[in-house]
Amino acid sequence: MGFVDQTADALEQFLHILSHALRALALPSPLALSGRMNAPPKITPLSWLMIAILGLTWGGTFMVTEVALQGGMPPFWLAASRTGVAALLMSIIWASLGCPLFSGPVGGADRANLVIIGGISSAIPFCLLAWGQQYVTSGFAGVSMASVALIILPLAHFTVAGERMTPRKTAGFLVGFVGVVILIGGQAFEATGAAFETQGRIACVMAAGCYAAGSIMLRRLPDAHPIGLATMLLIIGASMTIPVAWIVEGPPPLPSPRILAVLAFLGLVPTAGANFLRVLVVRSAGPVFMSLVNYQVPVWSVVLGGLILGEALPKSLLLAMTLILIGVGLSQYGALQRLFKR
Repeated sequence: MGFVDQTADALEQFLHILSHALRALALPSPLALSGRMNAPPKITPLSWLMIAILGLTWGGTFMVTEVALQGGMPPFWLAASRTGVAALLMSIIWASLGCPLFSGPVGGADRANLVIIGGISSAIPFCLLAWGQQYVTSGFAGVSMASVALIILPLAHFTVAGERMTPRKTAGFLVGFVGVVILIGGQAFEATGAAFETQGRIACVMAAGCYAAGSIMLRRLPDAHPIGLATMLLIIGASMTIPVAWIVEGPPPLPSPRILAVLAFLGLVPTAGANFLRVLVVRSAGPVFMSLVNYQVPVWSVVLGGLILGEALPKSLLLAMTLILIGVGLSQYGALQRLFKR
């Protein structure tokens, strides 16, 4: 049996097991996790576990993405492929559950917001990053993604119930951001000399703004099933990224069996699975709590690069991790108190 056949069998078995697990968990009922949130966010031990998994997953995605790019996959088609694969996989799971998207009637404004969220939470930032990273350092892109937390904080203060921007919370996010900057180093802000470097930096910052706005809007949607909501967002994202990739880069290339397996992994784990967890976290624990993932991703990227690829770990790693943990502790002091009182 070839490598691709083995990968396909593994994916089929995974979907079969996951489908039964979701039925056993009776996921059509956790609308308490996914309602339009007028009440304050509820941060539980499961919330902490989910953002830890998301940080590890997205932190390791950079290595896998690099394999696809080096294997000849153009950046826009890479974004379109992972979104398309994720949308297909999630559609299969959603269809097997047979549950509706919304628990009640919704208006045209909510449907329009759903389309907007699908665009700004996947399609637009994927394309902006794919284009921008051609002209900026990877460090600058990493710092841009960490800035999502700083963008969300004031937005949530004015738009999300229970997400007040207190001095302690603000200090915590600033300390965490400094930790990320120290981890990545001064090279993040060094000029590359590329012709479109300024535009590339603007694209990366705009991508961060898209992620922040998408999380805020996601919190404010009507009651929705988390599997259905995650699936619809991916379908909308794929329907946008595929035409853009075709226009910018022409017809898709024929990938090798190895790259096909990489695309299957990217679609299944860091896109489909992680997007589902993201929906659960934002809808239950809130967008500000979800933004803590952006501080974890650079750390996991560096650590996994050292453990798996043998890359040299920066001397600043311990200091950076300490600052990030202090930042998390300050910003989520109340949630941590409740966690350890259990």
